Amino acid sequence: MTKEEGEIERERGIHLNRPECHPLIPHTPVPWSAEFLSPARTGVTAMPLPGDRPTDHTGPAPRSASSAPVPLGRAAIAASEDACTTSIAPFSGAPLGHVPHCGPDDIDRAFAAARTAAHRWSARGLRERAAVFLRFHDLLIRHQDEVLDLIQQETGKARRDAFDEIVDVVLTARYYGRRAPGLLRPRRRRGALPLLTATVEVHHPRGVVGVVTPWNYPLALALSDAVPALIAGNGVVCKPDFQGAFTAVWAQGLLRRAGLPDGLFQVVTGPGDVVGPSVVAHSDYVCFTGSADTGRAVAALAGRHLIGCTLELGGKNALIVLDDADVDAAAEGAVRSCYTSAGQLCMSAERVLVHTSRHDAFLRAFTDKTRALRLGASLDYRADMGSLVSAARLRAVHGHIQDAVARGAHLVTGGRPRPELGPFFYEPTILTGVTDEMSLHHQEVFGPVAAVYPFSDEREAVERANSGSYGLNASVWTSRPARGRRLGMRIRAGTVSVNEAHAAAYASLDAPMGGMRDSGINRRHGRDGILNYTEAQTLAVQRAMPLSAPTGTADQSYADRISRLLLTAKRLGL
Repeated sequence: MTKEEGEIERERGIHLNRPECHPLIPHTPVPWSAEFLSPARTGVTAMPLPGDRPTDHTGPAPRSASSAPVPLGRAAIAASEDACTTSIAPFSGAPLGHVPHCGPDDIDRAFAAARTAAHRWSARGLRERAAVFLRFHDLLIRHQDEVLDLIQQETGKARRDAFDEIVDVVLTARYYGRRAPGLLRPRRRRGALPLLTATVEVHHPRGVVGVVTPWNYPLALALSDAVPALIAGNGVVCKPDFQGAFTAVWAQGLLRRAGLPDGLFQVVTGPGDVVGPSVVAHSDYVCFTGSADTGRAVAALAGRHLIGCTLELGGKNALIVLDDADVDAAAEGAVRSCYTSAGQLCMSAERVLVHTSRHDAFLRAFTDKTRALRLGASLDYRADMGSLVSAARLRAVHGHIQDAVARGAHLVTGGRPRPELGPFFYEPTILTGVTDEMSLHHQEVFGPVAAVYPFSDEREAVERANSGSYGLNASVWTSRPARGRRLGMRIRAGTVSVNEAHAAAYASLDAPMGGMRDSGINRRHGRDGILNYTEAQTLAVQRAMPLSAPTGTADQSYADRISRLLLTAKRLGL
């Protein structure tokens, strides 16, 4: 590698292509013609943004998705296979890049390298390891525009939604960078016999953690689990989706720039049904985010190999508007909850439950705010909502809506593709009259679709929220927070936010986050979110009286002494 190439690598934080590596090749963006931004409302002519008006020249010029190249040059994943999959830019439908398929030997090498690096890494002090991620925190904020462009081009989401990923990873890096030394320090535990047994709990890294991630949050999901796993002293092998591979490689480079040792964070790519099981089989612990069906397969494979796993799976989340709620605030919250990342977020609300006394006013406000959303392929903050990720996702979303309407649901707004904006754009949609036999009543749509249901009292609201098999997230809107908390405790969901869509609970990094029932097992965030990646060990030192009768001591006499000691300990509250 030349000196100039080395400077480029350090500046971009990426691996340049090596002769022995199969290149991850970004495709030159293809210019395309489309209406830049448009209101979501069906049949309304697109209005110019304030910054686009001839009389208003404030603010930056719009940046279309075709105006900025993928900031990777020629990055590399060590793959020996010739096969690759073409990643598609959702904004245009044009090829974005070619992602290699890693073979069995590539997976072996990735895990071997991560395991070797982890052995050296775990020998470093915990504060030294944590310091790497506090540096990473600052670097990510400084270089956010690079990866924001990349996230948008891989996923098609609006920039405001891509920025949520920056915030998530930054908060995670700061939380564990500061708290990990305390969370992982040896802790004194009460021994078998008070004062006579000194017991300490210590934690060791597991080895190498496998992280298998979907396409919808390529930065956040690649790193939210990896950061605590790495700080705990493990290596990580990340298997991103084809539509998130560029972002994962970019993150790998920035981690190295922050001081993470070479080889410790590996990226492997390929078909999920081929590479995924291999990653699980090689791992000492695995984290998976994705569908419930695939999560069950991951859990079964993890069980076969006797390793632990964390699964964050789907959701059919409810947003509840009580009879004392501020209608306008609740409608604004519903827009955020239902249409963030075009609804391609496991914590998004798809069921909006509204008290009958607020139903009509809420529906009007919710509809008006939904129709006012601006859709567009914009590499800046001018668009409110971006695209769906693929043609398959578009077909699935539209199919659910067509099924509901055919069975009698009322389409309030939306319900149609917007090909003039880009091949996979779909209008944010509201339906009423959705019933049990309609697929979107019980299946996760994973798109910008909200079904609004009336309810008459809290009991009915809780029953509706708890119906179905999922239990990931819920949202309660009320003018009395204490009432919202009480109702929230009756909902079988891993997180519940009061007067907020989902970010309040998710961003509370000191508290556990995860799902109940079919929405997953185990938790990320908080103490659980780092202890998952460790093996607990108990060290006990017995002083004075042993716990079993010494040789030569009458068993009855010893049993009497121990019995008296146990009764005394109970009386003393020990």
